[in-house]
Amino acid sequence: MDKSFSVGIPNNIIKLKHDANNKSSWSIRLGAVKELSMWSCQQSIDILKDRMKNDKVYKVQEAAFRGLQAFDVPVKLPRKKKGNLIEGIDKYLTPIKNDLPVGHSYEEFKEAFSRKRPVEFNTYEGDKESRFDSWLENKWKSLPKKK
Repeated sequence: MDKSFSVGIPNNIIKLKHDANNKSSWSIRLGAVKELSMWSCQQSIDILKDRMKNDKVYKVQEAAFRGLQAFDVPVKLPRKKKGNLIEGIDKYLTPIKNDLPVGHSYEEFKEAFSRKRPVEFNTYEGDKESRFDSWLENKWKSLPKKK
């Protein structure tokens, strides 16, 4: 069977490890996971296992799982988490909404969320993909109003 990976440690393993743990960008984590999946070594396997078990963005978890599978590591694909990816997300969103002027737009809220909570914004953006805007707009509408 033809394997589409190399055996050995990639020259840029330190950068890949750093990128795989980049909390502010799911796409950087995904790129690192894909590159690590091309190098069968213990360091790659350890990083991929961590991303598969602990990443909040399912697309990254799934890519890590596929990489481990290619290395013949016995793994089971985690289930996609239901509900809020980040516990208590509303407690982060409510102050953002309340710091904006009364009558602000959804776009102003979205921009403030991306600026003030980039990790949370990026996590949900990566997980929700094309549904992100409708999810966030519904959240925005359902948050308590300023008193």
